[in-house]
Amino acid sequence: MFLGIDCGTQGTKALIVDDAGRTLGRGHAAHDLIERANGAREQEPSWWVAAMAAAVRGAIADAGVSGRDIVALGVSGQQHGLVVLDETGASIRPAKLWNDTETAPQNEALIAGLGGAAAWFDQLGIVPRTGYTISKLLWLKENEPDNFRRIRRILLPHDYLNYWLTGRAVAEYGDASGTGFFDIRRRVWATAPLDLIDGGSGFLAAALPELIAPDAVVGSLTAVAAEALGLSTRCLVSAGGGDNMMGAIGTGNVRAGVVTISLGTSATAYCYAEEPVTDADGWVAPFCSSSGGWLPLICTMNATNVTGRMVSAFGHDIGFLSEALAATLPGAGGLTLLPFLNGERTPDLPTATGSLVGLRSDNLTQENLVRAMVEGVSFGVTGAMRRILGGRDPDRIFLVGGGARSAPWRQLIADASGAEIVVPAGEEAGCLGGALQAMWAARREAGTPEPLSAIAERSIALDADKTMRPDPARRAAYDDAFGRYADALRRIYGVRA
Repeated sequence: MFLGIDCGTQGTKALIVDDAGRTLGRGHAAHDLIERANGAREQEPSWWVAAMAAAVRGAIADAGVSGRDIVALGVSGQQHGLVVLDETGASIRPAKLWNDTETAPQNEALIAGLGGAAAWFDQLGIVPRTGYTISKLLWLKENEPDNFRRIRRILLPHDYLNYWLTGRAVAEYGDASGTGFFDIRRRVWATAPLDLIDGGSGFLAAALPELIAPDAVVGSLTAVAAEALGLSTRCLVSAGGGDNMMGAIGTGNVRAGVVTISLGTSATAYCYAEEPVTDADGWVAPFCSSSGGWLPLICTMNATNVTGRMVSAFGHDIGFLSEALAATLPGAGGLTLLPFLNGERTPDLPTATGSLVGLRSDNLTQENLVRAMVEGVSFGVTGAMRRILGGRDPDRIFLVGGGARSAPWRQLIADASGAEIVVPAGEEAGCLGGALQAMWAARREAGTPEPLSAIAERSIALDADKTMRPDPARRAAYDDAFGRYADALRRIYGVRA
């Protein structure tokens, strides 16, 4: 048996599968979030550990098996977070998360410090966005200098969990791609950005973890970790990766031609590539994958977090979202909503706010407003997705995340993109990706290697009842609605979709 763990923004999930990829048991535990009006979003790493232990023990109980029989596990974690440890290995302060926009001024300063966006692109193949790890380090130096001086290890959230599980501090290429101090073409740490912060002293570079390949084993569980999780010290820990990279594995996105869209707290779209896919405009994050290639990706910061708030503001539960979509027509009666309640990352507008355009007495209904919010979220991710694909529409999209549960939302994505929408049978793509990567690494460690593509092919099933095919009759209405969305984006923020 193999275990996948996914530490997200709102909670941690665990999934146990057998060697054919069949799900045996699931577990989940929530954790808190520190939010401040200035854009700060933080969590204590100890919350992740406690949630991981609860989720894993829940999955073991659900499966009705002995945790000691689990061969290996893989960890998926929220990207870009900053965990800093002192000389004893203890966390110095709460981790700043991917959706923390408090560091926007520091990100602008760092881009300028290296010579501008073009210089970043030339040297690293990537331009950092607000939310990437590097601006958090400069923020820490400027705002908490005593804590900055105590740094001895710099880890991402999934790296930290691997460290807690095994006692070994490592990083892998996929998650490291989102730090802002990693060369995505050569797959090595890049020290020039860190020199901007520590004056070239090498202080920060010395705190970076060792880089390992995505099919490598980090180590075995420590006795403390095994006891806390109900597992054996023989259980191996694979390299793991960022949530998007592990979600790619969990949807079979380990070969060219597959597109995945995740509608979770954030929305992402990505596809596997054999070579780096670079974008000088900075919309596409040309990350490495956690499966041996590259994973060009776009991420928007507003998805189910803002659609859920819209529904809640009207006093309804989340089921009203599907009701509203079913009761309205594409275009929301002429309403256009830029859903930037948390600022935005793609396009890079960290201080943006939500904007409603086209409101009239005849279209002011709760249902139209909900549809306008959902369309705004959808247009943000599908419009940016086309940049990954060179302007074309995909033939098929794997849709995952909370938004994939809504049949009308799935149909909206199909009609707006012109693609067939398919949904994996399990909802835990990040967890499944962790488990499949663990299987891949364990096979290699045992001297019986198997291609990850073969593991994914036999392990990932589709929910046939959730497949949606595009209706050409609705495409024109969505093209018109997207045009209004793009026009609002240009007029209000000077950005072309």
